[in-house]
Amino acid sequence: MSGDNMVKDKVIVVTGAGRGIGREIAILAAREGAKVVVNDLGGSAEGEGQDLTPAQEVVDTIKKAGGQAVVSGDSVADPAAAERIIKQAVDTFGRIDCVVNNAGILRDRIFHRMSVVDWRAVIDVHLNGSFYMSKAAANYFKEQNSGSYVHFTSTSGLIGNFGQANYAAAKMGIIGLSKSIALDMARFGVRSNCVSPFAWSRLIGTIPTNTPEEKARVERIQNTMTAAKIAPIVVFLASDAAKDVSGQIFGVRKDEIILFSQNRPLRTAHKGDGWSPKAIADTVLPGFKSSFYPLDRSADVFNWEPL
Repeated sequence: MSGDNMVKDKVIVVTGAGRGIGREIAILAAREGAKVVVNDLGGSAEGEGQDLTPAQEVVDTIKKAGGQAVVSGDSVADPAAAERIIKQAVDTFGRIDCVVNNAGILRDRIFHRMSVVDWRAVIDVHLNGSFYMSKAAANYFKEQNSGSYVHFTSTSGLIGNFGQANYAAAKMGIIGLSKSIALDMARFGVRSNCVSPFAWSRLIGTIPTNTPEEKARVERIQNTMTAAKIAPIVVFLASDAAKDVSGQIFGVRKDEIILFSQNRPLRTAHKGDGWSPKAIADTVLPGFKSSFYPLDRSADVFNWEPL
């Protein structure tokens, strides 16, 4: 396979690698010299069913181009299965260097109609799955004094979106998970970062297309914001070139790479003898109100054409 060998001989596990963004990450990582575990349960976008065909097709594509890869059909939502995924990497290729937590499902519902089942299913795959996979690799990373995590977040959580309370909560949880890993494991040379992708995939196929403007937007996403645009930042973060990058949140939008801010204090108010509810209403509210964030959605903030 031809590439710059950015991750030569590194062993990388990519979850949700049978389709979409995960598929492109696995293929590019192999092209750049990595040995790849292509993990995908092969379920529907809502997490139903199982089919190893997509993952096997990715492995076949990698091998045909001269790369090294194996199929994993285990579910990231099961802690024992997550351990098997990491063990498969170590047993097959001798080590583990990077975990890409990309696997995901969607169960979009407006909040008052969201069931406990919908909530738990999305949290289990996205947030719990990212924890299970990360935990399974942690001791290997600690022992070898190196390792990299790349977790997938979303502007659904970072900014906001309709009908995705489960998904948004999971994706913001991943932000906290990643930062905690980065802090706790820095002493072992382990890095942890997040990527928020803008790309057409099954998991955004539910974007509404009720108006001509919405239809045009979806067509632009399909044609220009492809899954392949996301893969380079992930492979970079898995490489030694990113050895000083940890605890960050990146976005990729077509050919733009974005560094997201992280929560920090905006305004403070102090009252020496303490606050009453009335004093807050009279003093704090007028002082803070100009700094309040509006109820934006992702499309409101990223309101320019993809570059």
